[in-house]
Amino acid sequence: MAVTVLDAAPSLAKLYAKAAATAWGRGGDLPDERLARNGVTVDPVHLAAYDRVCRLPLGDVLPATYPHMLTFPLQMALMSDRAFPLALPGLVHVRNRIDVLRAIRADEPLDLQVWAENFAAHPRGAAVDLRATASAGGEEVWRSTSTYLARGAKAPEGAPEADIEVPVGELERVAATWRIPDDAGRRYAKVSGDVNPIHLSGLTAKAFGFKRAIAHGMWVKARVLGALSGRLPDALRLDVSFRKPLFLPSTVTLSTEQVDGGWEFAVRSATSGTEHVIGTLHPL
Repeated sequence: MAVTVLDAAPSLAKLYAKAAATAWGRGGDLPDERLARNGVTVDPVHLAAYDRVCRLPLGDVLPATYPHMLTFPLQMALMSDRAFPLALPGLVHVRNRIDVLRAIRADEPLDLQVWAENFAAHPRGAAVDLRATASAGGEEVWRSTSTYLARGAKAPEGAPEADIEVPVGELERVAATWRIPDDAGRRYAKVSGDVNPIHLSGLTAKAFGFKRAIAHGMWVKARVLGALSGRLPDALRLDVSFRKPLFLPSTVTLSTEQVDGGWEFAVRSATSGTEHVIGTLHPL
């Protein structure tokens, strides 16, 4: 698999525009290519802004979700290219698994790589995994799998079935209630660069079929991580399914339960009980 090394992070706004302009007529197999950046350093001001938006504690160790900020532009560059078989507009992030192999200091330079694999079938279309890794000093310290669903698309003949569900228990105990304002999507977009219109305002979200703007799934995942801070191992697996859109503004509940040395959790609508994000966190 060929590796293309980029000198800088690509602009997400430009990639969204490119993806919209090249959405039609895609097909074929997944690209046999990896995108990489080497020696990436974390801006402490940006890290602090990210921690504040996601309600994470400030510190000199990267939150489990933060390296996603660094690898996401590379994923977007891969998916927005004409060689990628699925059109980026309309792709839905349905599952995200993160493995932190050891605590990562905020001052450690990181080597990043992303690639696509596992073109899979789903009753509603086709799914694909975007893989990402981060290494420090030649040692892999972080990895993730982001599964995206393309509704109405067709996977290759003989493709495996996509696995997008994370099983959890009933989780009846409510640990917290969050009132999420209507600008939550814009605030997260400012620090993440993820300016997908469905997250920014009701007007732009309606253009893509949503009644209101919806929260970023990775922001909700980071909020859960913040709620569990102080009780987390250095090495962990954080695996979530993004179930139903979380419309802004909303009031949601967080339910948690300790299971086998880790946690199961669910973020649900406080009024309807609709599940927005469910997942597990376990030590590695």
